[in-house]
Amino acid sequence: MSTLTAHISRGAARRTFLSMAALSLAALQLSLPLSSPAVDPEQYEGRAPSVQELEPAVQAAFPRQSYTPGAAARLVFFNTAPGVTVQILRSGPEGHPTKTYDVMYGAPQTKPSWVGAVRPGRAVTIHLGSWPSGLYFARLQASDGRIGFAPFILRPRRLGEHAIAVVLPTLTWQAYNLRDDNGDGKGDSWYADWSHHDVRLGRPFLSRGVPYNFHVYDLPFLHWLAWYHHDVDVLSDADLQRIGSGDALHRAYRLVVFPGHHEYVTAHEYDVVQRYRDLGGHLMFLSANDFFRRVDVHGGRMHLIGLWRDLGRPEAALIGVQYLANDKGIHRGPWIVRHAERCRWLFAGSGLADGMPFANAGIEIDRTAAASPKNVMVLAEIPNLFGHGYTAQMTYYETPRGAEVFAAGAFTLAGSVLQPNVRTLIENLWQHLG
Repeated sequence: MSTLTAHISRGAARRTFLSMAALSLAALQLSLPLSSPAVDPEQYEGRAPSVQELEPAVQAAFPRQSYTPGAAARLVFFNTAPGVTVQILRSGPEGHPTKTYDVMYGAPQTKPSWVGAVRPGRAVTIHLGSWPSGLYFARLQASDGRIGFAPFILRPRRLGEHAIAVVLPTLTWQAYNLRDDNGDGKGDSWYADWSHHDVRLGRPFLSRGVPYNFHVYDLPFLHWLAWYHHDVDVLSDADLQRIGSGDALHRAYRLVVFPGHHEYVTAHEYDVVQRYRDLGGHLMFLSANDFFRRVDVHGGRMHLIGLWRDLGRPEAALIGVQYLANDKGIHRGPWIVRHAERCRWLFAGSGLADGMPFANAGIEIDRTAAASPKNVMVLAEIPNLFGHGYTAQMTYYETPRGAEVFAAGAFTLAGSVLQPNVRTLIENLWQHLG
């Protein structure tokens, strides 16, 4: 298994960055004070300080969320750097985990190519190979030692090359991007200023170009896919937006998986996924706080519209559970198995039975609501995690058309997939639904 190895400085600048990043990331965790648990979720969900790039980086981004194999992709630079080289790598197959917020490792797909000096606005064309669908990134190295990363998704040439699609939360990644592009001292996202209702897409992420919390929310699942040879079609939000209808999605896939924090979706995405479910398509949600807010996308910008439940479409009606609360990740706890006999196939071979704990989750939690399907089953809980009644619930339900929908109910089952009993659960889900 090929891996990319890179020397990363571990000096004083690195220690300072990690310390400051830890504070910023803690503040970014969506907060609900334990002293006052009955709080409007919109008031606290996502409040964050503005931050800037804390570690010098080569800043660049791909304008599009995804490309097809063989495409010519434009990479646009956002700052000045000397002697830059660019190399394309695939995220997931590399044989070691990533333990920091601002580094991406991967399996090399190209050799480093010389670009030379860059300045804001310069663009270079990168010819992508006929590689498998997945998450890829450009690794940027300047002659002064700075590095940067620019991720993109390589979608399949056509829908349905594999029976399972995995949708990565590309719009949510940008919602949490607190990069200050206009220089006003605040991050250009509503998470820095709730009077700000739009976000520019196609820009570099902070943390040297790595999406927020990527290494704990998204990367473990990409490792699991690659290491255990689960071939899938990987899609972005933009790809889901391009699909004409849920009928087309249903013709292409037996199972659609949302492994990460998929908080922001457009009306068309919601329509397509709901229609897919109504036709009997299977769904897996492996994190929490999914399909929470509606956004519209026009002209390379994402516009915040509102909460889906306030727009008459509570997410619990689709997912089975919906966002309840969070506490910045201060309190975490294991899921406790409930009613294992209802889904014996899910827990088979895991060694888990009623009352037994597994994994460790929290940060944001979901639970059933009035809009949940009447036959929804609670399979595990994290009881009273944020105070009395603030319980995370893992659920499963079936529809008359044969759809099966699983929801983890907390951050994050996908992030724990490399733990043996969680891996068994997800393998069971994969075989049963996919």
